[in-house]
Amino acid sequence: MKVLFDVNVVLDLLLDCSPFVEDAVELLSQAEEGLVQGYVCGAGVTTIFYMARKTMGPKPTIRQIEKLLRFLKVTAVDGKVIQRALRSPVRDFEDVVVVESAQASGVDAIVTRDIGDFKKAAIDTYTPRELIAALEAAGQDDEPSIPGASIPVNP
Repeated sequence: MKVLFDVNVVLDLLLDCSPFVEDAVELLSQAEEGLVQGYVCGAGVTTIFYMARKTMGPKPTIRQIEKLLRFLKVTAVDGKVIQRALRSPVRDFEDVVVVESAQASGVDAIVTRDIGDFKKAAIDTYTPRELIAALEAAGQDDEPSIPGASIPVNP
């Protein structure tokens, strides 16, 4: 399964945001282990850097982002993605860019703590806890997959 990690989930891990860090660790560990294919929006990486460097400083932030990019692929934000986002009826432009970038990259789902911001998205969206539960349930089946996803959890 291809999962795009929203900025808030990545920041939960990097900034040790309690009580959310545990779910972020679990999900990003699954991406690191290859149990899910992890993605992050290209536009979101700049936000992650901006927010994390305030707490961690620039050099540690760069090191942490480099570690994440060893197992997270970056979805592109190009002119087509921006044009589709501009035409979207959804008001939160940043979230629409995330959705459009995810769709253009063939991502199956987005994991975010701000689920309400993505309720009109044409892509499956989960809170971290919901995705953990769905992955656990799928792991108990003979053919592990998430309902609505076209790619097995363990490709």
